[in-house]
Amino acid sequence: MANSVLTKFASLRLVPALSLTLPCRTTTSKHWNPKFKKERKNKFMKFEIPDYNEDNSTVPPEKIRQKMKERGFLPPRPWAERPFSISATGGTFEPYVPPEGDGKASLASTTRAKQTVQLLEKKSKSMMAVRKIKSFDEDFDTKEFALAAQQIYIKAHESLANNDKRELRLHVTEKAYPEFRHNSYGKTIHWKFLDSLEPPRVVHARCTDVISKENIYGQVTVRFHTRQQLAVYDRFGRFLHGSEILAKDVLEYVVFEKHLSNIYGVWRIHDKIIPDWTPPRDPSRLTRVQPEEPTDVGLIANKEVKAEVPAKAE
Repeated sequence: MANSVLTKFASLRLVPALSLTLPCRTTTSKHWNPKFKKERKNKFMKFEIPDYNEDNSTVPPEKIRQKMKERGFLPPRPWAERPFSISATGGTFEPYVPPEGDGKASLASTTRAKQTVQLLEKKSKSMMAVRKIKSFDEDFDTKEFALAAQQIYIKAHESLANNDKRELRLHVTEKAYPEFRHNSYGKTIHWKFLDSLEPPRVVHARCTDVISKENIYGQVTVRFHTRQQLAVYDRFGRFLHGSEILAKDVLEYVVFEKHLSNIYGVWRIHDKIIPDWTPPRDPSRLTRVQPEEPTDVGLIANKEVKAEVPAKAE
């Protein structure tokens, strides 16, 4: 009876019956929808994870080469390129050797007399270099250049004290810039030029060509004997080096360089010559805050009692 009733009602349906297929868990790992099987497969890549704890020092080179070919790695190549600046050289050619005890020793000493003779022998090369510089700069004069070099020296150190990087690049070469800025990050520098104990003078000059005969650089070493003040503070304002009151006599040999072949070339600080006989510099000292005295009356009384008790005889 029930089956006949259901068949009668089924014949009255105007909408076809919907067949619903619900996903269900099975023991297999296949996707319930077989469509796009290939695309789902391409979503995953199988590769071997390298063992970073493997010691390559014991592995033969053939095995390393085979592994690199399997992974598609190119063999490492040595990095032989170096940065090169055409506006400045990478060092000081034929550096000046200062006489021992310059500014202190007398001319009568044996060592000083030998060095004076050697300097006279090398003076001819400096005169030839000055003549070469004059062929590019007709107005070049050693006495006037020494005074101009002193102004460049002062401006370079003032820009360093003011942390003016753009101004500093105008007065120092690309080789001297990192040496000027070394260990100055976060520091407060107070520098002052007081006066010259001796007038600056040119003691050495050299010219050289780089790559081609027409590409010529000139280097002039100037001797400065001045009185300066220097005080350095760290980023917390603690005193590190120098003094705000005391002035020191400074004897320096500064190398100035110019790209003579460049019509827009200027003289800039290139290097500083530090003789072997100079005494070592004093290390910087960090200042500490002095601990406060105890204000408690009880602690002060205990200290007084301990000081009054005599030591026991051994």
